Amino acid sequence: MAGPTADQIAIVKATVPVLKEHGTTITEVFYRNLLGENPALRNVFSKTSQDNMRQPRALANAVLVYATYIDDLPKLAAAVERIAHKHVSLQVSPEQYDIVGQYLIQAIGQVLGDAATPPIVDAWTAAYGALAAVFINREGQMYKSNAADGWVGWRKFRVARRVAESSTITSFYLAPSDGVRLPKYLPGQYVSLQLHVPQLGYLQSRQYSLSSAPRDAAEYYRISVKKDAGDKPDMPGIISNLLHDEYAVGSEVELSHPQGEFFVDPADQSKEGVPAVLISVGVGATPLMGMLSSLVPQEGNNNVPVKRPISWIHLSKSSATLPFGDEVRQICRENDNVSAHVFLRNVGPEDKQGFDYSFGQERMNLAKLDQEKDLYLGDSRTEYFICGPEAFMVEVRLVLVGMGVTKERIHLELFATGDVPSEQ
Repeated sequence: MAGPTADQIAIVKATVPVLKEHGTTITEVFYRNLLGENPALRNVFSKTSQDNMRQPRALANAVLVYATYIDDLPKLAAAVERIAHKHVSLQVSPEQYDIVGQYLIQAIGQVLGDAATPPIVDAWTAAYGALAAVFINREGQMYKSNAADGWVGWRKFRVARRVAESSTITSFYLAPSDGVRLPKYLPGQYVSLQLHVPQLGYLQSRQYSLSSAPRDAAEYYRISVKKDAGDKPDMPGIISNLLHDEYAVGSEVELSHPQGEFFVDPADQSKEGVPAVLISVGVGATPLMGMLSSLVPQEGNNNVPVKRPISWIHLSKSSATLPFGDEVRQICRENDNVSAHVFLRNVGPEDKQGFDYSFGQERMNLAKLDQEKDLYLGDSRTEYFICGPEAFMVEVRLVLVGMGVTKERIHLELFATGDVPSEQ
């Protein structure tokens, strides 16, 4: 498919002010029309992200960014990669891009009215087609790679084991129902988990990080799920609450092949001796737990990682909500290259400083850590991996940049719909 002409690119860029003003209205109309007339697609889109407006806002922002950089697409490469991974985890098909394009252009016309002139509509149709082609091509490569693992589409798993990691987080050990051993993944990646939601009458999917080290021909994957109360009292997390309340050992779920661009490669020889600093809050510890456990030798795991200095830094509301405490302490005892530092907002009478926590009664304050031994600021190769709510990640990144760390060495993970502002 031919891309937009130079004149059409100019027209798209000229619509940026309009998109800033009307973008969210356009995407609201888009989703309302799309899902109203194509109810089968409700299986693909998050009902929660629709209700709290995250998805319309995220799409509006994505369209705005694309219009801004349509003449400089390499700047969008990281965003395209992240979105493509999520699309593949949700099993988005090439045919669905045609449907989305039809309703997006329709929504632009519906909201802008006479201002949506034929040249504007034609320019946006060409621009959308070019972007869709980029996604279809990249996602096709990922689907081909997954097929080489013998895994196409959704696959049935049963809950083999449940383990409470904290008062709010439970680990689910998921074994393939067909008994066929599982392919490896890169530590930090996630799976999409799909359930039928009785109160909705259709399927919903959510992404959950794999929270243990990958193994050759594994018998299970582990995800660690927080029972989410939601952003509002009347909007609890649909899938997390179903899992916690209804899915006992023996229950069946569906997973798609592991995906995600937030990861470490424990076998990468070029990382020998390069410090890795893992920073998280709350359930953001889950992908970093997968990283930590993969970067140290594990009993029964033949995969020997390169040796790197590792610093685990975590913020928790209390010791009751602290996940993986015993697991992290054991890793520290067995590996002299790993240190752990826990910030605890609420210290209880039974909590012991130096064992249960490092710093108490406060938010995470990286300035309290040793800049060389804990943060490895003196090594220009050090990599920083951060996971938690957007505001937390942006704040930590700002602190690290202020300490002299370049943004290229700071890696962020996202659980929610949307993206983290790149310039904050």
